[in-house]
Amino acid sequence: MYRFADCQLDPRQFELRRGGDVVHVEPQVFTLLAHLIEHRDRVVAKTELLDAVWASRFVSESALTSRVKMLRRAVGDDGNQQRVIATVRGVGYRFVAEVELVMPVDLVEPVTARPPQQIRYRVSPDGVRVAYAVSGSGPPLVKVANWFTHLDLEWSSPIWAHWIDALGRRHRLIRYDERGCGLSDWDVPDFGFDAWVNDLELVVDAAGLDRFPLLGVSQGGAVAIAYAVRHPERVSHLVLAGAYCRGRLARASTAEECEEAALDLQLGRIGWRHDDPTFRQVFASQFLPDEDRALWDAFNHLQRATTSPENVVRFLDVFAHIDVSALAPHVRCPTLIVHSRGDLRVPRTQAQELAALIPDSELLFLPSRNHILTADEPAWPRFLDETGRFLRLGVTT
Repeated sequence: MYRFADCQLDPRQFELRRGGDVVHVEPQVFTLLAHLIEHRDRVVAKTELLDAVWASRFVSESALTSRVKMLRRAVGDDGNQQRVIATVRGVGYRFVAEVELVMPVDLVEPVTARPPQQIRYRVSPDGVRVAYAVSGSGPPLVKVANWFTHLDLEWSSPIWAHWIDALGRRHRLIRYDERGCGLSDWDVPDFGFDAWVNDLELVVDAAGLDRFPLLGVSQGGAVAIAYAVRHPERVSHLVLAGAYCRGRLARASTAEECEEAALDLQLGRIGWRHDDPTFRQVFASQFLPDEDRALWDAFNHLQRATTSPENVVRFLDVFAHIDVSALAPHVRCPTLIVHSRGDLRVPRTQAQELAALIPDSELLFLPSRNHILTADEPAWPRFLDETGRFLRLGVTT
């Protein structure tokens, strides 16, 4: 972590604090700050910053100027004082504030038992770059992509790191970011459910897998079901965690349910378009109702870094219309359905519907209200024990 002036930057948590309070900045501004502070020993050219922040996307210098202005405001600087970021006219910018390096408490002791993940790319037939990662060792396990994933950031995120560590101790874990999300291409023409299933096909082929179990979390469960039906010879086991068969609009049967589903879309549209944490906090309270503000902030930071405001509504719209109820009865592999008993994001009735539709499936309710299980709650070791038991029944490598 980096301390400067009255600010603290934590790249692992995607967090900027000023005077002890979290400062909400858009992902491009955060990336700009991180790049400048990491290269504070020199002037960073504008062209380098454009590449670092926007990668291969073409934007004008005015976009960079705008983000620098937003960054200065976030850290208590301005173009006149330039106490933190200095402008070198005609060249670029330099981070000039004095910086103190701070080692996070959890990294004071060297971590030797966690080898790095390997991130790779494959290009889909329609030209979309899909990022996938391989970590851990043992028989394979494929975690189907779900929203709010970012292969790089979730590696150290308190939302997902314990999932990666625990599953990687038992398996060669394959994860990927679906199109429109994380390290995969964001600007994509085809954003539909079938395209997500196709991307799963792309990843497992790239990883050289023959037969393997699938873990589907949240809407990833529906993608896993579709893949398992399409390729019954390749899926040995199916684990569905917090999954659902039909999205909010697909299962809405009353005017009130339709209104609630439409409100969910509107909250996403407003919250991300205006970079308003108030609206994103609604999602945090639904996904992690019993957690503290620090974990909510980590969840919100991950949300903001995962995809663009334009894609948020596209994601939510596809999620709301998912319907694999006709496919679920055709699943032929052993299936374990795990669901938090008090899940506020996906009601337990969705787990019951999946269990009724998928032949010979097991249903397990956990003592939690969280949609994503956290490391410190009692339901987490229970989840690991039950999935471990289930997958040991006969995983084919």
